[in-house]
Amino acid sequence: MKKILILGGGFAGLDGAIHLKKLNYDVTLVSERDYFYIYPTSIWVPTHASEFKDVCVDLHQLRDIHGFKLIVDSVTNISKEDNSVTLSSQGVINDYDYLIIGLGAAKMKHKGIENTLSICGKPEDSLKIRDALDALVEKGSGKIAMGFGSNPKDSSAVRGGPAFELLFNVHNMLKKKGIRENFELTFFAPMAKPGARMGPQALTMMETFFKKLDIKKQIGKKITGFTQEGVTFEDDILLESDFTMFIPAGHGHELIINSDLPQNAAGFIQTNDYSNVLNADGSMTNIYAIGDAAALVGQDWGAKQGHMAELMAKNVAFNINARENGRENFKGYAKHINIICVMDSGDGAAFVYRDAKRAFMLPMPMVGHWLKRGWGAYCRNSKLGKIPRIPGM
Repeated sequence: MKKILILGGGFAGLDGAIHLKKLNYDVTLVSERDYFYIYPTSIWVPTHASEFKDVCVDLHQLRDIHGFKLIVDSVTNISKEDNSVTLSSQGVINDYDYLIIGLGAAKMKHKGIENTLSICGKPEDSLKIRDALDALVEKGSGKIAMGFGSNPKDSSAVRGGPAFELLFNVHNMLKKKGIRENFELTFFAPMAKPGARMGPQALTMMETFFKKLDIKKQIGKKITGFTQEGVTFEDDILLESDFTMFIPAGHGHELIINSDLPQNAAGFIQTNDYSNVLNADGSMTNIYAIGDAAALVGQDWGAKQGHMAELMAKNVAFNINARENGRENFKGYAKHINIICVMDSGDGAAFVYRDAKRAFMLPMPMVGHWLKRGWGAYCRNSKLGKIPRIPGM
């Protein structure tokens, strides 16, 4: 039985392990955490709408259900030439037939980043954000700034949706408490049109949301750093803030950058449409890269999202099985690139969709909020095998 080593216990790695076990391969999953974290629903932890445990799924339980092997450890080195992976505690592993890298992305480093917290950072940061917001609520007033950054070398590495969602949810929480008028909420980003990848209709509607909710904006200026006083921009602009939530753009992991794997300018692993890492002569290797760790091939407006990571994982399982059975009917992901987001506000949502042919944003009342809640339950229970997976999801 062929051995497959998968690095990363997020959407990409976990789905890869599940699909490959269904095809009866010997699968080992390596994760630095012992739980799968449902990032899209973590936006409710800071506002007490969800508990931390609600967005975590025990990887040991998932291992027992699906039958893959699990190593909880961190990766310290990957060598394409030596066909080896080094783990912090386990040492060198080199007895695999295929390697799938789904380690996610590192974050751009900004001056004074320690003065911020990110809803897309370490899972425990969601609890720290909750505590910071609780302290301001206890105080009764304050200035809150939330935003995201850019990566000029790879626009697909920008993750802005959760910043909008958390900001809207905080607005809703403060409104419910009857103290919204005591708080100044500001959205910030360095680009002139943040959210443009969602399409022109979405940009117009986002502007409407900001005005309706009395959320200020600071956009179009380069971020120069963060301090205890707030966010600094070029031209000596200071956005005062008692609490700053900031989502840095992604870039390649240092261990990837220091490896012999082919990379783009931002340090993401270069693959073909089938997620395979190629040799210099264009021949296929036994290495695949999926999810945020991989350079996205396709549309310039494309974004790295969980459903794309899962699609890559499913395709890679199919492609490895095809190779093992002498077939070349490989599946690619580029033609399937799209943006799908139920942008939650706590008291409603907006459905965002974009592909190569169309882009739209559809406002939804409270049913939209419960739709995203339902997706969170579906994500958890389908991975636990309690309910069947919906085709294409």
